[in-house]
Amino acid sequence: ASASMTQQLLAGPAPTPRPYRVCNCDRSLRKGVMAPSLAELLRQAQSALALPAPIALVLDEDGTAVETESFFRTLEEGTALMALSKGQTWTAPKTRGYQVGLSRKPPRRIDVACVTFDLYKTHPKDLGCLNVKATLYGTYSMSYDLRCYGARRLMKEALRWGLFTMQATGHVLLGTSCYMQQLLDDTEEEQKEAEKSPLPLQNLLPCSLPALPYKKMSQ
Repeated sequence: ASASMTQQLLAGPAPTPRPYRVCNCDRSLRKGVMAPSLAELLRQAQSALALPAPIALVLDEDGTAVETESFFRTLEEGTALMALSKGQTWTAPKTRGYQVGLSRKPPRRIDVACVTFDLYKTHPKDLGCLNVKATLYGTYSMSYDLRCYGARRLMKEALRWGLFTMQATGHVLLGTSCYMQQLLDDTEEEQKEAEKSPLPLQNLLPCSLPALPYKKMSQ
């Protein structure tokens, strides 16, 4: 008992049985079985459908053969399978058109982002409030609450912001005009000073004087 228990612990936990649906080749008999492995599923299907050994399993929807344990593990729970004895083959169902299979479950999905909008009122005179909530990967959530008060209070807030904007614009224009006026006044004063200042002496004298005539003295 000790050796078998040690061997079971070293081999790891046994796979849990999963449900499947099996049918015979003409789909006249359907059974539900539970099996943790492909070998056990073959044994359970043969016993439930009373088929002679050996049997093979294929997918009921398209006839894909289920022959390996790795492919068997990829099947979803409740997958419809067909058991075939020697000499039997898979055939498509006689009914054509769109069919709904109850055994097929939608694939698992991961929600990346979920955004919800909630519009409500806290007072009958309010215009309304809006709450926006965003959830990312089902873990992180962010929310923003936008509240719109009564029309009178909303108008007061709009007028207050408009007055503040006008005052700020007026201060900016007034400061700019004063600075420009100062620049113009400084430029005009420099021009007036340049006109009133007397010309220097070197500017009054001619740039060059004519050379005096040279007379040769007789000895």
